[in-house]
Amino acid sequence: MREHDSVAAYFVQAASHNLRNQPARLRTVLDKAGIDPASLEDAETRLPASAVTRFWLAMTEELGDEFFGFDSHGLPCGGFALICRGLIQEPTIGKALKQFLKGLGLFLHDIRGELEIRGGRAVISLRTSLQDPAIRTIAEEIFLSIVLGVLCWLAGRRIPINHTRFGHPRPQHGADPLLWGPLLEFDAPCTEVTFDASYLRLPVVQDLPALKHFLRTSPQWLVVRFRNHDGLAAWVYRRLRHHDDPEWPTQNSLAQEYGMTPTAFRRQLEREGFTFQELKHEARRAIAFEHLHDDSLCIGEIAVRAGFQESSAFHRAFRQWTGESPGQFRQRLHAASRGIVG
Repeated sequence: MREHDSVAAYFVQAASHNLRNQPARLRTVLDKAGIDPASLEDAETRLPASAVTRFWLAMTEELGDEFFGFDSHGLPCGGFALICRGLIQEPTIGKALKQFLKGLGLFLHDIRGELEIRGGRAVISLRTSLQDPAIRTIAEEIFLSIVLGVLCWLAGRRIPINHTRFGHPRPQHGADPLLWGPLLEFDAPCTEVTFDASYLRLPVVQDLPALKHFLRTSPQWLVVRFRNHDGLAAWVYRRLRHHDDPEWPTQNSLAQEYGMTPTAFRRQLEREGFTFQELKHEARRAIAFEHLHDDSLCIGEIAVRAGFQESSAFHRAFRQWTGESPGQFRQRLHAASRGIVG
């Protein structure tokens, strides 16, 4: 974890929800984490990721619950490790994901995840009975962050999300496209994330020694992944996302611009769970989705702006991302804007 990795205060605000009427206990947790209560008054304040990691561990210890008391039954201390020990025995990510969701379901009763395949896309959907909107929002985000984080760790690589729907309104802190993908919807009928089903065939590459290390560092790893707007990967994504030159920046040119050697630049991206090519891919997807809202641009022009040399390649890629052609997606956008249900 780098010194300037940071997390929005919103995470601590929301995760401490169940101690909001017990100021003495909350102060004990914040003191252990080294967090000034005054810094939580603004949800957008940035807190050191190391402090938020300490908060995660202190909150878990205080409540005796690794899911922060959001669920009526909870995830007792040691439950997460117990579930993960069975996952490294599975041959593929798909089988491990099914076991992980079943394992969480043994403990958590108010929020459950299910996996289904829809036309070549894997969908993790949530069934949530939490009534408090404030709790539901953060509980769903943390649940999915944990599931996706463990999946990426098991595969030894990042699994990019194509489409995320949240069944709650857009929160104050927004949403991170590097975590949730470039196509985000709020106030949806249900909460779900979608990614290419081919990733389910990836082998599980972790073993018992790797699991022991992961369990020692998982809060830190998940916290930084959850909201690290100040990380190198986020900077590279923003730089690629908003570049104006027809020629895309190279990894070496961005390393020089950031003041790092190419090797250090590459290693830091890998530590944050990305490669340069993955970030470039994410930026291209975001550009494509944004421009499809602009009727003045034809599909061919959007393909060029998104970095595709041929429209046919753009169509193939887009159908992989969404299950639709760019034209169908644009028509659905128009229908939604007119209040037409497809």
